[in-house]
Amino acid sequence: MEKVEEIYSEKIVDIDAKLDSIHQDIKRLMERSNKEYLELMLSNLKKDFLNSITSYVSDDRENCLESSMVDPCEMRETCKSRFTNFLANNENLFLQDNVPEDVIEEKKLELSEIRKGAPFDKCDICFSEVNSLFNKQLDLISSLQIYSTNKEKRTEISTIQEENIVKSVLEPLSNKQRLQILKSMASETRTFSALSESTGLRGGNLLFHIQKLLETDLILQRHERGDYMITKKGFNLLMMLANFQKLQYNE
Repeated sequence: MEKVEEIYSEKIVDIDAKLDSIHQDIKRLMERSNKEYLELMLSNLKKDFLNSITSYVSDDRENCLESSMVDPCEMRETCKSRFTNFLANNENLFLQDNVPEDVIEEKKLELSEIRKGAPFDKCDICFSEVNSLFNKQLDLISSLQIYSTNKEKRTEISTIQEENIVKSVLEPLSNKQRLQILKSMASETRTFSALSESTGLRGGNLLFHIQKLLETDLILQRHERGDYMITKKGFNLLMMLANFQKLQYNE
């Protein structure tokens, strides 16, 4: 009888282990699906936004050239076509993830070479408009945070506030469990019990880490005793870490 009970007990343990394994597999699949869905959604939003930007810039370029170039001028159509090609090619840069500084320098040199071939004094009027449109393109590329000069990078580094960054970013993310908590909220809200299950922390220990994230505005609680959700600041930090990790792997 004892032998039978022992075998029965072993089977129960084995079944529990298998159920736990299945549960973990399902959990990982759901997390991966949520992550993939979020990435797809962000990618589509970015694509729609950039298409709208490109369309606006294209219309603005056409209208400005048409209204501001010298007329009459025997070279007007030839120059307009060349200016349009130059500016339209630059618009392709909006769709890139990163625009190296040397590419921008090549564009500036290209515009300078076009200017050298202009035969008339009145050409300054047309080139002033083209230069203005080109600078607007550079401002837009910079605002999309896909390009910055070495000088701008040095300036940005010098403005880092050490104490504030350590307190509001580095310290709250320096703990593995806190980073786990933040990652788990990337695509959905989480209850206290769900966070406890995913981190292995209980009661006061979990509450301590949650409080750290709340105090630094990386997460928020929807209402008293409600679910926890990530903030824009918290999500941006996760994206920054993901990009940093990608750069490490690509070195």
